Formats: sequence, C-alpha cells, structure tokens
Amino acid sequence: MPDTTERRPYHHGNLRTDLLDAAERRLRVHGVEQLSLRDLARDVGVSHAAPRRHFADRRALLDALAESGFMRLDAKLRAAVNAIDDKDGLPARLQAFAWAYVQFATENAELTGLMNSRKHRPGATAVAEAAAAAFGQISDLIEEGQQRGELEGDDPEGIGLIIYATVLGITCMLNSGMIEPARLEGLVGTAVTQFLRGARPTEPR
Repeated sequence: MPDTTERRPYHHGNLRTDLLDAAERRLRVHGVEQLSLRDLARDVGVSHAAPRRHFADRRALLDALAESGFMRLDAKLRAAVNAIDDKDGLPARLQAFAWAYVQFATENAELTGLMNSRKHRPGATAVAEAAAAAFGQISDLIEEGQQRGELEGDDPEGIGLIIYATVLGITCMLNSGMIEPARLEGLVGTAVTQFLRGARPTEPR
C-alpha cells in the first residue's frame, strides 16, 4: 500500500490549537519523551511538514505547550480568587488560590511537570512571562494582606514562594502516590491555615 502521508492536506483550520491539543493528549498518555512533530501531524491528519509552520522544532512545541498551560492555570487561579467575596477576607482567597492550583496540578500532572521544567529554560521568554503572570497573583494577595495589617513581612514575592512550595510539595506527593487523594483537601486547608498563623503580625504584649 503506498504511503499517503504526503497527500494529507497542508492547511487544517486552526492547526496550531489542534496540534497543542493533540500534544497534550499524547503527553498525558505517553509522557514528554514521546512527543514529536511527526507523530502530532499524524494524529491531527496533516502532512508531516505542516506543523513546522507554527513550531520550528520540538523545543518550540514544548515551549508553546508550557506557555499554554500557564495561561490556563492563570485563568483558573484568577477565577477562583475572584469568586471569593471581599468580606470573606484573605484566608478565603488564599485557600481558593491554593486549592485551584492543586486541582490543576493533580489533574494535569504531566503538563505541570513540563511547565515547571520549561519556565527556566534560557530563551523561553514567553513561558517565563506566562508563569510570572500566573504566580504573580499570590504576591498580590500577600501584599494586600500586608497593607491591611493581616500579615507581617515586606517581601510578598518571597513569602508567596513559601505557599507555592508547600502546595507544590503536596501535589508532588499525591502524584507520586505518597499520599491518598482523600487527604488532599484537608492537607491544603491545613497548609494555608498554618501559614497564616505563622505570618500573622505579633500582637504587642
């Protein structure tokens, strides 16, 4: 039977989006090592040359996939925090932020691993900017709490990293099978509560 690969159409609607969707599906099932432009072209149903109109090489594909992931995470975190009424205060907003991150990271374990590995790659400017936009929200929350006198300290970014490191550790433990899924929500709640207790300004004696 003759090879029909080259006869596949070069144009395919919104090819970039279709390729990223296919890449994420393949990433979820096979891991990052099994991602290739040729396989994605086959999955989507276009010629093997077509993906290079959008991604110069495999590295560009992985960067684009990581950037897309951070943009989705950014939207999820923002929606979770914005859904909390101002009267519920900083604790509720931090809980919402932490829980939204943990949900994303556990539901998209392979993608999250790729995102975290690509954001520090030299030259991956777009990925780094997307990551900064997503995680900048936690610094904003910390700074708001400090301005209201609910938290102590003067380094919102550094303090925010503490929360991020904590929830990242919890998700890594879950994704590696070290803890049971049933414990997830309780652990996240405890982590935020303990953080707030430790960061609360000391009352004068």
